[in-house]
Amino acid sequence: MARETRRVHDPKVLRAIAHPARSRILDELHASGPLRAADVARLLDVPANQASFHLRQLAKYGLVEPAPELAKDGRDRVWRTVPGGLRLDDEDLEGPGAKAAHTIFMDQKAAFARVMVDRAFAPRKRTKEAAYVALMDALRLSKEEGDEFMTEVSDLVDRWSKKTRGTDPHRKTYAFLSLVQPYPEADEGK
Repeated sequence: MARETRRVHDPKVLRAIAHPARSRILDELHASGPLRAADVARLLDVPANQASFHLRQLAKYGLVEPAPELAKDGRDRVWRTVPGGLRLDDEDLEGPGAKAAHTIFMDQKAAFARVMVDRAFAPRKRTKEAAYVALMDALRLSKEEGDEFMTEVSDLVDRWSKKTRGTDPHRKTYAFLSLVQPYPEADEGK
């Protein structure tokens, strides 16, 4: 069962999630479940007031919400992601600054993907932490089979996300990067 998604139409929302700290906060909330600003600050190694500011900005654009039922008292503020994921198609963006917001967002995501790929292929010293790298596999797929394959991958990630959600100090947040696209043509990239 594929995760419910909502389309991003507002370039302001895109700019909000293009910020690296906010993107990481969304990832941590997805991986851990509801968190306090102090928890976010510890995970990102930033001051609590900075984490709180970014959480309020994400809430302003409807990306996170308070979870008052999880608060210890009236002063305690716990945050969670809103249900579902986000879907971006550049044709969906409307209004002034849409193209610039899309470019900023895509550049930030591409830079993060480059960091992940560079780390995966860099010679590294032995560490206690595992890094799992699937270099590349080739599949022959129709468009429909590609859709089915990605739905299965998404379901697998969602299942593991639910299974491991929480703030267990023995766990770290892992980034999962998957790309499934037609093989590049011989003249592509020249």
